[in-house]
Amino acid sequence: MAESGSGSDWPPMASLVPHQGPMCLLDHVVNADERHIVAAVISSSNSLFADERGIPVQVALEWMAQASAAWSTLQPREGGTPRQGMLLGARRFEANIDHLALDQPLEVRVSVDTVADSGLGTFEGVLYRAGNTCENDWLAKATLSVLQTPTDA
Repeated sequence: MAESGSGSDWPPMASLVPHQGPMCLLDHVVNADERHIVAAVISSSNSLFADERGIPVQVALEWMAQASAAWSTLQPREGGTPRQGMLLGARRFEANIDHLALDQPLEVRVSVDTVADSGLGTFEGVLYRAGNTCENDWLAKATLSVLQTPTDA
């Protein structure tokens, strides 16, 4: 899978995640390869989760889950059919803030930790402001556990 810096080089996010309309929360893929994906998101005042203080930082867990789904869809599969999956849980969620400022460009980086033949996988997710680094300038981070359904299910 080639890397790119432009969202236009990747399929639309709505074609990569199982959510449609206002529940498709990510804007576009920034880059991706066989071990990670970076997705852009704007913490918009139009978000279903926005309130007078901004967007609760816990929404980052759903952004990370949707980024892991997009990564999975982009992976080549035998027969070309992406596997469906579900978020089983999150561990070690940490956040440096309670709410995300509105209309702020953010990025979500999700890195593959493990993916077993059974479909059970773990991903390391990090949310940070676009233009910063995920290692030192993170806003939230967590380890996600996901289960992908068998391709014949």
